[in-house]
Amino acid sequence: MAISANRRILGWYFFDWASQPYNTLLLTFIFGPYIKELLGSGTAAQAAWGYGIGITGFAIALAAPLLGAIADRAGGRMGFIWVFSVLYVLGAWGLWFAAPGNFNLLLVMLCFGVGLAAMEFATIFTNAMLPGLGTRAEIGRISGSGWAFGYLGGLVSLILMLALLAENGETGRTMIGIAPIFGLDPELREGTRAVGPLTAIWYALFMVPFFWWVREPRAPNAVPVLQAAREAVPHLRQTLATLPARRSLWAYLLSSMFYRDALNGMYVFGGIYAAGVLDWTVTDVGKFGLLAVLTGALFAWIGGRADHRFGPRPVIAVNVIVLALVALGIIFISRTSVFGMPVGSDSALPDIVFYAMGALIGAAGGALQSASRTMLVRQADPSQMTEAFGLYALAGKATSFIAPLSIGAVTQLTGSQQAGISPLIVLFLLGLVLLSWVNPDGEEGPA
Repeated sequence: MAISANRRILGWYFFDWASQPYNTLLLTFIFGPYIKELLGSGTAAQAAWGYGIGITGFAIALAAPLLGAIADRAGGRMGFIWVFSVLYVLGAWGLWFAAPGNFNLLLVMLCFGVGLAAMEFATIFTNAMLPGLGTRAEIGRISGSGWAFGYLGGLVSLILMLALLAENGETGRTMIGIAPIFGLDPELREGTRAVGPLTAIWYALFMVPFFWWVREPRAPNAVPVLQAAREAVPHLRQTLATLPARRSLWAYLLSSMFYRDALNGMYVFGGIYAAGVLDWTVTDVGKFGLLAVLTGALFAWIGGRADHRFGPRPVIAVNVIVLALVALGIIFISRTSVFGMPVGSDSALPDIVFYAMGALIGAAGGALQSASRTMLVRQADPSQMTEAFGLYALAGKATSFIAPLSIGAVTQLTGSQQAGISPLIVLFLLGLVLLSWVNPDGEEGPA
């Protein structure tokens, strides 16, 4: 059966739709704050979350470029996507076992890490398909629309979670005032814990259009997977050795390494920060998430159009500046003060300002991530695109432990969640400085 170009693009969009709930529901707005409730302390939760995700990021950094090199030489990506899809589902489902008073934190973080790593690895292979979906001029718009579609998937899943499943720890009711559906027990937090199985089922269901419509032609020089694995290590070693000579690509990988690490730190710790500093419940954080995801979808789409008109580098620079200012602002928001102005303990101002910060994080983050992957396509060798996205994942994860581990360490040393956020500002600024060495048209383009 012949698949039209538009149908193939739509199928590719569905990966973003299917995988986004791992970020929206698990990493940021539902499961992260729930960990705070399980441990009973925002500081302890932020430290544990930081160490767990930092270790997972280190493992991703080691494996990502090697997997990309193997896939390029083996001439296929679909098999890898199938394998990591299975691991994604298993890892997400395992979070059901995080029952209050009867859970193993190590096991829970292991399941979370397996699912997170699987999502990151599958993303390498789907991102590498982007150049084949359109011309150089079109891929910015395609990337932005795909990212926006993914955010909408996250938004719909978050609405379902908040309305039907995630119960308030005090009232046992969901955001719309009902008990969790399917007879789930609020006392055992089964509604909130169902976020794991929901994320797994969502992914399995909505990956069907991807596997049905996305077709990948067999590369003419493909070799068997085992041979590709043997050849990948020396080839990757040679690629890494020549990277510094490829000034623009090298500068971009370093730049994105820092600013994406900082952005991921915001996503990972935003919910835990609000739960610990502002005493928000899971449902409060979920409402915050609805706003952030909605602005993320809108501005990923707008950013894609801006990318199409101006190129990805200006889009990246503007949004990195916005996020650095947001990180600075967040430090000065607490239950008793806003930007140095004292407020009463019952004041709604800290909540309103933090909602505004969440909208900015969603907007800037959506546009930034969309433009970032089109920038890599401009920098990379088309014949080694999967390896390039593996290196991109390496760049994103090689220092991915810096944000969570530094946040965990500074939080633990100072005893303050607010002070713990400060490393993000430095990471954003490093990324912005390094971006000035990136040629927006790639190695072969005009300076």
